[in-house]
Amino acid sequence: MKEKRLNRITEEIKRELSDIIQNKLKDPRVHSIVSVNQVDLAGDLSQARIGISTLGTPDQQKETLEGIQSAKGFIKKELGRQTKLRAIPELIFYNDTSIEKSIEMFELIQEVNHGKNE
Repeated sequence: MKEKRLNRITEEIKRELSDIIQNKLKDPRVHSIVSVNQVDLAGDLSQARIGISTLGTPDQQKETLEGIQSAKGFIKKELGRQTKLRAIPELIFYNDTSIEKSIEMFELIQEVNHGKNE
């Protein structure tokens, strides 16, 4: 039961964070294409590690992360308004590069497969 509740809360936080970052955050450092890929919520709901992915150069990704970090208070306040949680976890944002790594892996596999076909 506890795991089911934790998964439900994690998905709700992920959905609401995506909405807040895309539609309510007005920081010019935050580029338009940002997605919340991963939310790891502590069992006691005290912390949430949030993996974000930004389409752009490494400098744009760093700038976007800095913008989101500086708006952490606003994001937490909005999250509190949009969810029914009594206490909002501490938000820890990081750049999630799993999509980029997946694309690189896919390209490597394609190269290997293409080499075998010749």
